[in-house]
Amino acid sequence: MLVDKRILAGGIAMIVAGIIITLAYSEPPVGQAGMSEEEIIDLMVAEDQNQAYQMLSGILVGIGFLLVLISFGARRKKDSAKKTEKKPAE
Repeated sequence: MLVDKRILAGGIAMIVAGIIITLAYSEPPVGQAGMSEEEIIDLMVAEDQNQAYQMLSGILVGIGFLLVLISFGARRKKDSAKKTEKKPAE
């Protein structure tokens, strides 16, 4: 089978890393009624970080999936790489 194992391993590693980040940051931060201004700002920062981690995990999974797909067509057959040269007629 024509598979480049290094690219395949890298793609699988990126997919796994993206899934781990998704699982680690799946719960959004929760606020409460009667919070102070400082707590509201901290909650907004935590929500922004959570959204950034979700975007990062989506990018990692997407690029990892593309690397897995690319790995299946990355190598050429040994016979197709040879080129025959034609000698000019004299």
